[in-house]
Amino acid sequence: MSVQLNHTIVHSRDNRESAEFLAHVLGLEVGTEWGPFVPVDTSNGVTLDFATVPAESIAVQHYAFLVPEEEFDAVFGRIREAGITYFADPHGKRPGEINHHHGGRGLYFMDPAGHGMEIITTPYTFPEQQRKRQQ
Repeated sequence: MSVQLNHTIVHSRDNRESAEFLAHVLGLEVGTEWGPFVPVDTSNGVTLDFATVPAESIAVQHYAFLVPEEEFDAVFGRIREAGITYFADPHGKRPGEINHHHGGRGLYFMDPAGHGMEIITTPYTFPEQQRKRQQ
C-alpha cells in the first residue's frame, strides 16, 4: 500500500500572516485562500493549510522541512535578513548557530504562532529506520 501525507492543518493566530511568513522563509508561494484556510504547498505535494483559531486553542507543533543543500544558504539568508532568531537545537540553548546532524546542516526557528520550525539538508536516520527501509 502506498500512503502519503497530503495536507495538514496548522493552527495560527492569523492564517495569512503565518502562511506568508513560512512561504517567504522557504521561498514558496502562498496559495489561494479556500474557506478558512490559507495554503502553502511544498515540492513533495504536501500542503500546510493555515487556519486562524483563538490563541488559547493553539497547541504548539513541530514542522521539519527538508531543503536541498544548495538551497539551504538562500533559506538561511532570508531568516537572517528578517531578523528571525534561530538555534542549532530544538531547546533554544544554542542561539545564532546551525547544526551539522547526520552530515548535513540544520536550524530551528519559531513561526508567528509559536510553532517550532526546522530546516534540514539531510533527513534524520536512526538504526531502526534504516532496518525498516532495508526490509
